[in-house]
Amino acid sequence: MAATAKKAAAVKRAASARKAAAPSRKVAAATKKAAASRKAAAATKKVAVSKKAAAPKKAAKKSTPAKAVAGKAASAKATPTKITPAKPPRNESHTALVRRARRINRELGEVYPYAHPELDFENPFQLVVATVLSAQTTDLRVNQTTPALFGKYPTPEDLAAANPEEVEEILRPTGFFRAKTKSVIGLSKALRDDFGGEVPGRLEDLVKLPGVGRKTAFVVLGNAFGRPGITVDTHFQRLVRRWQWTDQTEPDKIEAAIGGLFPKSEWTMLSHHVIFHGRRICHARKPACGACPIAPLCPAYGEGETDPEKAQKLLKYEKGGFPGQRLNPPQSYLDAGGIPAPPLGAPAPGAVVPGASAPGAPVPASAGPAPGSPAREAG
Repeated sequence: MAATAKKAAAVKRAASARKAAAPSRKVAAATKKAAASRKAAAATKKVAVSKKAAAPKKAAKKSTPAKAVAGKAASAKATPTKITPAKPPRNESHTALVRRARRINRELGEVYPYAHPELDFENPFQLVVATVLSAQTTDLRVNQTTPALFGKYPTPEDLAAANPEEVEEILRPTGFFRAKTKSVIGLSKALRDDFGGEVPGRLEDLVKLPGVGRKTAFVVLGNAFGRPGITVDTHFQRLVRRWQWTDQTEPDKIEAAIGGLFPKSEWTMLSHHVIFHGRRICHARKPACGACPIAPLCPAYGEGETDPEKAQKLLKYEKGGFPGQRLNPPQSYLDAGGIPAPPLGAPAPGAVVPGASAPGAPVPASAGPAPGSPAREAG
């Protein structure tokens, strides 16, 4: 009996001991589990830090080259980059074409926020005459010539009554001065006799004036009257075909095709953007592809010079650090670093040797367009 009691007491003590040890084992297990968690977290953090440290190197390998931006003459030399031009599909839908065209125009708007008509004028009469005179010459040459013309004949009535020989002498520097004299005197007579000495603000009336076609009419409507119009000059024709916006070759058909890609409210500024780009970067013979800010969007990339340093030397006007075409440009152009053009006979800014043909220097009245100037492309 005593033995049985003693055995039961021993069993009871062993059970109590096991019960007392259980919490200690649980605590030990929990502690071990927490330590394992901290170790795993530390390892994860270490991996994350190492990946983060390696990320710039990896990104540097996969990063795409930035767009080549046309700087001024004093800007740092560009680093050669490889550009993959856009190649629109053969069967591009109209919707895709609209999106692509509008994207290019938005990019041009950022490059040329100061785009404007590059003919000096103070009123619709001066603008219509200057636009007629700009045929087959540069806007620069027109701007250098019109101060004398408008100084002597400020109104349509004055020019209508002018001696043709005196007008021819003034207009001689613009080339084709006899034909142009006939046109400006003729349109002045039409304004005096048919429109009360005022330039009409309707397309159908403007195109009735001697020497005024649709292109000239849209220049006047868009810039003197604020009425939207597309100016299809030689620059505009060249660029919209390079960008594959249209394959039309006739100005009126190009006008219709491009007009269908943009809201009417954008037509005038679209014209300025495209023409500015054509005069400064996307030239007819030597496009500066390597310095073109929209090169990644251009399906014609590679038609011109792709080396950034060589392309930089092809830039004209403010993009190349040279004078512009207007003697009195808008303030926004001057704020962007644009340089006013010199008066007729004055040396261009930066000219060192008198008589030397420095970039942007005016050419003697008897001479032709300056080498490299966009003569016969003023349109």
